[in-house]
Amino acid sequence: MSRPDGINIPDGKFYLGDAGYACRPSILPPFRKTRYHLNEFSGRNYPRTAQELFNLRHSSLRVTVERAFGALKNRFKILDQKPFHPYST
Repeated sequence: MSRPDGINIPDGKFYLGDAGYACRPSILPPFRKTRYHLNEFSGRNYPRTAQELFNLRHSSLRVTVERAFGALKNRFKILDQKPFHPYST
């Protein structure tokens, strides 16, 4: 799928988005007004609906991605700084 902003998302593939994204083609935000954070599912607080299960897995994947970026920034310090060259947007 080609988007007006130039991002090409292959057919059948999706990006996880946070709640700030509207439900756009190929972007999957969590369900609103449904439990989302991992600590809300601790103990015997299992997901009760398909939406809660989706949000639990969405949250788990988001934490994994955030940890990966944290590890990259820790290993390559230049990634944690502002770019020192101009770029146009």
